[in-house]
Amino acid sequence: MHADVGRLKEHAAAAAEDGFSGWWLAQTGLIDALTVFPAVADAAPGIEFGTAVIPTFPRHPTMLAGQALTTQAVLGDRSLVLGIGLSHKPVIEGYLGMSFDRPIRHLIDYLEVLMPILADGRADYDGEAFTAHFESARPTDIAPSVMVAALGEQALRVTGRRTDGTILWMVGPRTIEDHIRPRLTEAAVDAGRSEPRIVCSLPVCVTDETEAVRDAASQIFSIYGELPSYRAMLDREGVDHPGEVAVIGSEAEVIAKIADLEQAGTTDFAALEFGRSTDEYSRTRALLKGLL
Repeated sequence: MHADVGRLKEHAAAAAEDGFSGWWLAQTGLIDALTVFPAVADAAPGIEFGTAVIPTFPRHPTMLAGQALTTQAVLGDRSLVLGIGLSHKPVIEGYLGMSFDRPIRHLIDYLEVLMPILADGRADYDGEAFTAHFESARPTDIAPSVMVAALGEQALRVTGRRTDGTILWMVGPRTIEDHIRPRLTEAAVDAGRSEPRIVCSLPVCVTDETEAVRDAASQIFSIYGELPSYRAMLDREGVDHPGEVAVIGSEAEVIAKIADLEQAGTTDFAALEFGRSTDEYSRTRALLKGLL
């Protein structure tokens, strides 16, 4: 589905029709997430759009600011979240041939350029990773919200100080409660910012075959057990495989797991519907609609 704009439009339209408040799209492959939103907006009225997430290394912050502001201008007063993230060393160095050196310095400098351009169209900053002496008229006075995919302590501190929150993937409730929320919130409070959003995304499946589906999830999402940043979060959670943090089980079990995430500090839950049959997909969507 992710490489087919028509199917993405159908998916967004169904989400809006079913009453969901947000529609999040990952920046992967050759589909540009920010460009998709205006293309599907008329079919999905009222819903919040968010990128989850756009890697920062391939795009200079001045370029991303312009693209995000243009997208916001087309969407009008619709809520847009610009979710960004560092990605991972194997991706940035192995696929793109770019240096992943000093990623936290990169993130700090990126936000020091990005945020003022979004806010008022200008940046005057000399950094180690990015420099920008830039001023231009903005296509809209509405600045998109900015959130960062932050997992480590340093990234959480930077994110809490400078942005509206974090976007998580493959992070369980224990880790959110004991690690993500306290560090993110402390940084936000110290910076005089409001309570940060914590968007948690996990695979969700309502099924009568919990163990089989969990094993399938662990295989499909196995890469997240190998990438160091996600491996660290799984270790904090006390699990071995990605499928163990996925929200899988009967209707009652899935409801309880989502409630655990909310109690741990999740402000927004973005479900990735997952299953091996149309029945599992249908039951999963029906349950999620029932929780609205």
